[in-house]
Amino acid sequence: MPRTRVKVCCIADPHEAQLAVAAGADAVGLVGAMPSGPGPIDDASIRAIADLIPPPVTTFLLTSRVRGRDIADHAAFCRTDTVQIVNHIDPTEYEILRRLAPEVRRVQVIHVEDASALALIDTYAPYVHAFLLDSGRPHASVAELGGTGRTHDWQISRRCVAHTDKPIFLAGGLIRTT
Repeated sequence: MPRTRVKVCCIADPHEAQLAVAAGADAVGLVGAMPSGPGPIDDASIRAIADLIPPPVTTFLLTSRVRGRDIADHAAFCRTDTVQIVNHIDPTEYEILRRLAPEVRRVQVIHVEDASALALIDTYAPYVHAFLLDSGRPHASVAELGGTGRTHDWQISRRCVAHTDKPIFLAGGLIRTT
């Protein structure tokens, strides 16, 4: 069984990044501009934090951009090694992203609202290195693209894992408080 890896998301400053690395995080998430949700920081701060992260810890840029060129430019400016695409994008944009930034790893967020998440796995599998299952609502009046803290249907998540050979990250309401 593969080792469980941990990504600490919504890193806001260098001190938080250092704490995450010291605690053994495999990856840190740096949130770019979003229509809603917690954690966005400006691109200059993302770049400064990404520059401090030692290998082998991976730096994830969470981006809400939907055009391949824009995503590639965003990752290049921020100097992250992975993009976590929180919107659903046209697969042809992935071809552009792959051509412009072949060294950048691509993680597609699948918002598990219902069983249609399985079809999205099929849509994006040829273009990504991994998936992240979350509890956003991309079609809400103000799009929620992550950071909700809500739990989604774990049975659908289980089906998504069984449906692909790509690695899957789980997010959204992982810790239950009473």
